[in-house]
Amino acid sequence: MKELLEVIAKNLVDNPDKVVVEEKTDDIGIVLELKVDENDIGKVIGKQGRIAKAIRSVIKAAAIREEKKVVVKIM
Repeated sequence: MKELLEVIAKNLVDNPDKVVVEEKTDDIGIVLELKVDENDIGKVIGKQGRIAKAIRSVIKAAAIREEKKVVVKIM
């Protein structure tokens, strides 16, 4: 999951070297925290959050295949 989110985010932003994905586990399941450069945050979120929703949908679909619960947080 972490690698998939990294690939998606790096292809969206202008500064792919500043993309950081941290994976944490808690009682909900796996939490992926996506951090990007301040100038690229709009590109990851998109208008009305459409890109963020699409990213979450793709990650959720991949998680279902592996029978896991994954939450994506954009920091």
